[in-house]
Amino acid sequence: MARAGRCAVTPANRGRARLIAVDGIDAGAVVTAAKAVLASPSGGGISKWDASGVFQDLAVADHDAGTPSARTLLLLYAADLAFRLRWQIRPALAEGRTVVAAPYVATAIAFGRAAGLSNAWLANLFGFAPRPNARIFVQGAGGARNSAGADGFVTFVCDRIAGGGAKRTRRRLIESTALYLRQADRAMARARN
Repeated sequence: MARAGRCAVTPANRGRARLIAVDGIDAGAVVTAAKAVLASPSGGGISKWDASGVFQDLAVADHDAGTPSARTLLLLYAADLAFRLRWQIRPALAEGRTVVAAPYVATAIAFGRAAGLSNAWLANLFGFAPRPNARIFVQGAGGARNSAGADGFVTFVCDRIAGGGAKRTRRRLIESTALYLRQADRAMARARN
């Protein structure tokens, strides 16, 4: 989505605006699900992680920069999400459009839990994010790159923490993140019933 200016919410567009969260491990599955949501004529768009470019900068950082902690990576994700909300999500919602956030908060929280961070810290970190109108959890081949070869958020951060070479640590983090996402999905299903 291109950057949009501020737009006042009017009675005419107030009811149509929707924020839909698509969360999951597999980058390709998340993007495919996001596109499927927008296949209907919604006049919306997709807000993808790293819209701010902070993770692109991290990807090209010199090796001497060291290995970031899970807490640091989640702080960067929160900063990127704040950027997405400011420049993509809120302006589109104000115009009455549907926005699909791919991924949104549940993926980051699941990764944080897999990395051993507390629920309280994660809830506090992402407390600024508005609740989505709908949530979609996608299953996929955990940690795979999408069809364009790009990493998803979970793959990217697990590679950074594991240093790219510790396959066991990377696999454990990905599997644990997938487990926490499945638990979040089941909790949402129970809440709906």
